[in-house]
Amino acid sequence: MMPSPIPPMQMSSAFADVPLLAEARGLCKRFSEDFVLEDVSLAVPEGCVVGFVGRNGAGKTSTIRCLLGITAADAGECIVMGERLSPEAGAEACERARGQVGVVFDTLPFISTLTLKQVVSIFEHAFGGFDLAEFQRVRHALGLPDRVWSVKELSRGQGMQLQLALALAHHPRLLVLDEATAGLDPIARDTLLELVRDWLDGDERRGVLFSSHITNDLEELADVVVGIDEGRITFTLDKDAISGQMGVARLTEEELSHVLTSGLFAPSSLIGRRLAYSTEILVPDRRLFSEWFPNIHVEPATIDAYLLITQKGEVL
Repeated sequence: MMPSPIPPMQMSSAFADVPLLAEARGLCKRFSEDFVLEDVSLAVPEGCVVGFVGRNGAGKTSTIRCLLGITAADAGECIVMGERLSPEAGAEACERARGQVGVVFDTLPFISTLTLKQVVSIFEHAFGGFDLAEFQRVRHALGLPDRVWSVKELSRGQGMQLQLALALAHHPRLLVLDEATAGLDPIARDTLLELVRDWLDGDERRGVLFSSHITNDLEELADVVVGIDEGRITFTLDKDAISGQMGVARLTEEELSHVLTSGLFAPSSLIGRRLAYSTEILVPDRRLFSEWFPNIHVEPATIDAYLLITQKGEVL
């Protein structure tokens, strides 16, 4: 007896009932005639690493800036550590929330002429719980040189390292990483990810929002993956649903026709990307697919493959 056809896939996260550290609800913001954030919703639960992915200009940094209250949204709510944030929010609310958030921006946010000592002094005054010993520990673990006289001397990668050391030094509960591994060599990237993992292990109430183009980092670290394209959220999935359950198969025209007429998939439920000599399809359940089509090779899906097929492919 053949298995029943697969219905369209629906994923539920293990973090559905966990308290939230940050949440955007129905976020809308018009930046120009060409770009709008439209009805963007995402959440960062306690104990969770949320990977935030999408092509350049998709809206990742814009969403993060609205979520943190740096940029005013036109509509929707941005809630961080229980506080509704916007540029108009009261100073006390912003201080309560932001005091529990560590941020690594995609570009270094400090005046280039500031010395490293001056930057540290600013953070010591801004965050009452700033831990200088922790800053030095993280800084040295990342290999940030001792002899740095001013911010302008730092490379892009060193700027990310400095920001992470500053962010962790005030012991936040929420860490927001916007392209934090950009510009880092493989050894520095691995060290940064290890530091983030250790920081998470130190308190189960902590969480991370991690925007990155380097999806290999998210394969290792993320629990949930949220995709955005052209200012709209395109998916929210448990990462294990992608790498643990889904697959990618490359089919000839004959194989594709056989798969589409097999009865395994509901009509218009398969997404594929047509290549020069084959069609690459996203398989919702690669083990069941292999039972039905043992002669067709299917490999585990990756976040990269999921993004590529869903954003550049078509319904088959």
